[in-house]
Amino acid sequence: MSDIASISLARPLNDIADELGRSFAEYGFAIVRDHAIPQDLIDRAEELARRFFALPEATKRAYRIEGGGGARGYTPFGTEIAKDAKVHDLKEFWHVGRSLPEGHELAGVMAPNVWPDEIPAFRETFSELYGAFEDTGRRILSAIAIHLGLSRDWFDATVKDGNSVMRLLHYPPLPDDAPAGALRAAAHGDINTITLLLGAEEAGLELLDRNGNWLPISPPEGALAVNIGDMLDRLTNSHLRSTTHRVVNPGGERARHARYSMPFFLHFRPDFLIEPLDACVGPGEQAPEPITAHDFLQQRLREIGLA
Repeated sequence: MSDIASISLARPLNDIADELGRSFAEYGFAIVRDHAIPQDLIDRAEELARRFFALPEATKRAYRIEGGGGARGYTPFGTEIAKDAKVHDLKEFWHVGRSLPEGHELAGVMAPNVWPDEIPAFRETFSELYGAFEDTGRRILSAIAIHLGLSRDWFDATVKDGNSVMRLLHYPPLPDDAPAGALRAAAHGDINTITLLLGAEEAGLELLDRNGNWLPISPPEGALAVNIGDMLDRLTNSHLRSTTHRVVNPGGERARHARYSMPFFLHFRPDFLIEPLDACVGPGEQAPEPITAHDFLQQRLREIGLA
């Protein structure tokens, strides 16, 4: 795993851009330290997430939004299924999205957030964390832009008011009646632009390398595991790779313990046209057809049973 970059985001972007880019090109993943998301905010958010998932099932299900594609609120255990998988994942989750002002031009494709009344400070804490994730994501995208030979602010307009989603994930202790072959998260690629993941210190996250080997990803405590999503893969004509990854089930004593994590799925604006960059399409190479970020998202959500 030493070839997967582990970088400090406190360093000048010009110094880290190519190391980060090479890691994303080869593995689709990098470890990012010194990302400026305050540890006390992370700790508060983790505690509130644990409190929410400990609520009675009926209470949690009251925040499920039928027909909402899981974009906001609660998605129960046994709902999401990876593309081409035979059985559902062993997880439940809560989604926080962007809060738009009334009358915003994108309000039609981004639903308002819902918040659990039972957990004080939930809204304030996760709104703050959402903003901190977004700031960090923009800095990582600036480094990616430099690596691609673009201006460092090239991505700013593409993600302004983007349909980014923060997911609070709970993988319960492994149930005795889990379907054969079910994993906490079956092999999949992320739909979005880049993913920033907190909570990957607990063993289980693995990526599939070019040789067909599953490699464990274990960032140091407090660091982010960052990976390329399908949208950025498409934009760069797979110069930066959206790598298949999974969360495997623990064995032994760890099987009786829950796992918690918080990924932030950073998205382009819904109306951004994902059209492969000229510099990423060589002579005679085929490039995917242009598609808006919203249409691409809906297509993929249908494939995983959330729309």
